[in-house]
Amino acid sequence: MNESDERSRRWTLALGADAEGAGNGPTLSDSDRRISEALTALYGNGDEAPKKGRGGLGGSAPRVAKWLGDIRELFPSPVVQVIQKDAFERKGLRQMLLEPEFLATVEADVNLIADLVALRGVMPEKTRDTARIVIAKVVAELMERLERRTADAVRGSLNRSLRTNRPRFADIDWPRTIKANLRHYQPAHRTVVPERLIGFLRQQRRIVDLEEVILCVDQSGSMATSVVYASIFAAVMASLPVVATKLVCFDTAIVDLTEELADPVEVLFGVQLGGGTDINRAVAYCEDRIERPAKVHLILITDLYEGGDADALVDRLGRLATRGINVIVLLALTDTGRPSYNPVLSAKVASLGIPVFACTPDQFPDLMATALKREDVAGWAADQDIKLIRPEG
Repeated sequence: MNESDERSRRWTLALGADAEGAGNGPTLSDSDRRISEALTALYGNGDEAPKKGRGGLGGSAPRVAKWLGDIRELFPSPVVQVIQKDAFERKGLRQMLLEPEFLATVEADVNLIADLVALRGVMPEKTRDTARIVIAKVVAELMERLERRTADAVRGSLNRSLRTNRPRFADIDWPRTIKANLRHYQPAHRTVVPERLIGFLRQQRRIVDLEEVILCVDQSGSMATSVVYASIFAAVMASLPVVATKLVCFDTAIVDLTEELADPVEVLFGVQLGGGTDINRAVAYCEDRIERPAKVHLILITDLYEGGDADALVDRLGRLATRGINVIVLLALTDTGRPSYNPVLSAKVASLGIPVFACTPDQFPDLMATALKREDVAGWAADQDIKLIRPEG
């Protein structure tokens, strides 16, 4: 197929025309016809609704399940997720997630987990088992992607500054050891004979010595994806003996999920998305449980659309920062890193000297490493080309 025909083919697929309506364009192959029919079923053929005989998703779960199977066969996974998201929004298909047969055909991603969590309260028992399997699969994939990097960043930020001259073999810092012993180089053996070993000092695991991270997460509907990622990061950090991690989710109510962190799937089933937002009350709950301010890092994940007392929230955050608590406000923790947020309240919080910004899951491990080392978080964000909220005035 020449370049002109390929261009016509793409326009035919984009506009949803069939072979008969394609004018002088190329005849669609069987594969292209299936692609056109799958897209027309959702997006129509330039009309508000698909024409009769041109597909359409209707209200039948089997029909939609077959359509989902088709798009998974015809398109790569990232495209499937976009089409699937459009189908849920344009065709009102979220209710079909309550049917296990339909759920098993869906392309699983973070957005789907958020949908399942939001539907948890009305989900039949027969669907819950399927939902758990779907959620567990996505969580496992995300853990594989994020766990190692988070663990390395957190351990490194806490342990690497502590040195000992009597390290265990596994804890020897070989680059520093070699550099410190270069004068003992043996030309005959072409090696360095170390007189002094330098290694990392293993921290004692007494809770009094541990840095403490509190993830305080807004579980209102607009923060759904952030809740999923925050829960997974909380589970990862909770598995590390070098940091004590708490997870508190809130809307107008507060759910402390710290005791569930060993099982990220259970954590997500403990979240209840939706409802109003009382950020001040949630921060007060966290404040009441802080015993060692100089060791605490409070990561408040919220769009700052406060349904409670906004002035009291600003006062409380300022008091926490004054006490030596490392307060950071994340407006979103999403793949895009582009938040929708309350600009007025964000600027007031930034005026307290508290960093206010959004970040992606890939940036979060480095953010935590910077925070745990008590380094300049705002400077780190600027180096990452992350937009910081400017102080009021």
